[in-house]
Amino acid sequence: MKKTAAADQVGGDTPRTAVNAVPSQVSAEGKTRSEVARLLLEQGPMTAVVVAEQLGISPAAVRRHLDALLADGEAETRDAPRRGPRGRGRPAKLFLLTEAGRARFGHAYDDLAVSAIRFLAEHAGEDAVRAFAERRVASLVEPHRLAITGSSDPAARAEALATALTREGYAASTRQVGAPAAGQNVGAQLCQHHCPVAHVAAEFPQLCEAETEAFAKLLGTHVQRLATIARGDSACTTHVPASAGQPAHPEPVSTKPSRAAEPLPSGRTARIPNGGKPA
Repeated sequence: MKKTAAADQVGGDTPRTAVNAVPSQVSAEGKTRSEVARLLLEQGPMTAVVVAEQLGISPAAVRRHLDALLADGEAETRDAPRRGPRGRGRPAKLFLLTEAGRARFGHAYDDLAVSAIRFLAEHAGEDAVRAFAERRVASLVEPHRLAITGSSDPAARAEALATALTREGYAASTRQVGAPAAGQNVGAQLCQHHCPVAHVAAEFPQLCEAETEAFAKLLGTHVQRLATIARGDSACTTHVPASAGQPAHPEPVSTKPSRAAEPLPSGRTARIPNGGKPA
């Protein structure tokens, strides 16, 4: 395809004007890179020359986008198989997407999980769903049991649980709540700022319920779920009373972004208490 001089100045993707050269180029660059990646997804592995022919842009522009995908770990190369007698020079390179490159087009893991649990509920009943939820959370927290139960203090256990959850991808932290002088119950709020299964838990709250019960057993006290990402809150927030075995009297928490989702005061992070012996 024949290109104009203006197009060649910006890599041969699309013509630009001097007035909006920077914003248009940034937008077009991203769009073209996505087109290059999609072509590799659908028809790869393929050479840079073939990609250029398919998209109708210059080989130089294609190589720039391919180099960017390589640098980001979204593409890789392999030598193209030779046809006919071996000639001089290096063999042509074939470009193909890596797993990271395919991830830019999304996965259907959440939909698959929802479909699987629906099937389980339809054919084995709600008890089976509940058992699955309990088994899942047990596999999540059991490896950290000794670290969490190494202290008899529920607040210290909550900090250790936050550390464990963070290691499992939940970006958790704790914060102290209540004021003894005002007669309020002093305790902690365990905040999970990310939930890898929020989409699934929105349809199957048994996942959240089993998680809350597991937390209560590990912390050695009654806990109360105040908010969940699955129902639209900014964080999954669990109130942990200060005294083991005491009922919770949590602060009210709005479903909108609230103090529950704020980081710990003074940059304090959750820690695992010393020890490791079972409580």
